[in-house]
Formats: sequence, structure tokens, C-alpha cells
Amino acid sequence: MASAPLVPHGRVPEERGSRHRATLARSVRLLSAFRREQQDPAYFYDLMASDTVAQLGDYTTLDGATVVDVGTGAGFFARALTAAGARCVGIDHDLSELTAHGTPSTGTLVASALALPFRTGSADVCFSSNVLEHVPDPWRMAAEMVRVTRRGGTVFLSFTNWLSPWGGHETSPWHYLGGDRAARRYERRTGSPPKNRYGQSLHPVSVSAALSWARGRDDVQVLDAVPRYHPRWAGVIVRIPGVREFATWNLVLVLRKTDGP
Repeated sequence: MASAPLVPHGRVPEERGSRHRATLARSVRLLSAFRREQQDPAYFYDLMASDTVAQLGDYTTLDGATVVDVGTGAGFFARALTAAGARCVGIDHDLSELTAHGTPSTGTLVASALALPFRTGSADVCFSSNVLEHVPDPWRMAAEMVRVTRRGGTVFLSFTNWLSPWGGHETSPWHYLGGDRAARRYERRTGSPPKNRYGQSLHPVSVSAALSWARGRDDVQVLDAVPRYHPRWAGVIVRIPGVREFATWNLVLVLRKTDGP
């Protein structure tokens, strides 16, 4: 397969220009939509997917690119990536997640994010949205994403950090008192355990650890590290240790692979 044309480090593709506008109005729209996630997941995830693909498109050309979607779930992001012209392959370790909203898309695989079933350097883009906090070895998953990305390609990794207001997912904000305690409280209140169980399917990941991991590698360049849902001008909080763990909510880490196949 032909790869998408390389974009110089950190630059927006010149033929199209920036499409993504991280404004306050956009932040309000996304956070308002989040309240409908349980009742109308298709509305929320379709909106999130289109917004995220526009954001990704500011770092690389998607038309004709080979993209691996790690933790694809029901395929909302994969469909948005395909609509942008990408050739997308999605993987998820849980078949029930793949079929949660109907028949999985063509090109979907059941596989582990900790051992991606792709050749080294085979993808133009490796993408993941809100999966890192659900694997027991997050930096192994992140390293696998770098491995399968070709030299000059892009890694787009987004996750909910543990100390954010939504770090405990459905058990928030009680996760601030401890993940196990929050899970027990949730089960007492609802009569069933949380889907995202601390220490099993939900693990504490920090902004600082993500930045340290990325900056410690000699085969990637950090293009951006920004709060996913915030206006662009609020991105400065990622530079403030301590504060960033609570105020970021969700981190987007964008890398360019600089070495390897």
C-alpha cells in the first residue's frame, strides 16, 4: 500500500490548513454532549469521533493513510477515519465491545493492545482514544503503537488521567478516596459492580508519566501534549506539575516517529 505523504515535523498539511478549532464553544458542546453518553451513545461518540479526526488531521494527512485504531470498540472513530479517506484497521481485545452497536466493521480484529498483530513500521498513523487507562501495562501499549508506526508517521494517544474529575469513570468523583472504595460504593448504590473496575479494567495513569515516557524515547518527537476537551489557550496547564493532573481531564499526546523502519 502507498503511504500518505510525509508532513514536516509539527506542521499542518499545507494543501488543507487547520480544520480543528479548540474554542470555548467547542469545549461546551463536547461536555454537554457527554451528559447524553449513556442515553444516546451514538450521538456522543459520533460527535467525539468527528472532532478527534479533525484534530488528528492537523498533524498529518489522513487521505490514503494506513491507520491502526487501537481499542476501536464499536468503531465510531474507525468510521470517522475511513470517512476522512484513511484505510483503517481496528483492534479490540473484547468481542463484546466490537459488537456492542451491531456488526463490527470490515477490517476489525480481536487482538491485544499489548502485542499489536502488525509488522514494525507498517502504519502511517497509530491512533488510540481512551484506552491507555484500561490496560495493565500502559507504556507497553504505547511502545507497541510506536513500533507499528513507520518513520515519519504519527502516533495519536489520548487517555483520561486518574486524578482528573473523571479519572474513576462511572465511580467518579469517589475515586479520589481510593479506587477500591469508589468501586464498593458504586456497587452498593447501583446493585452491580462498575464496568471499569479499579485494578482490573481501570488503572491509574498520570500526565507526568506520559510526558516522561514520551520524552525519554529517542525514536519519537513530541509534537503536542494538550488537554483534549479544553480551549487551546488552556493548554498551558500541561506545563504545570501537580495542577495538570487535576485540570487536564484528558490528555492528547501526539508524536512523530523519527527513527526505525
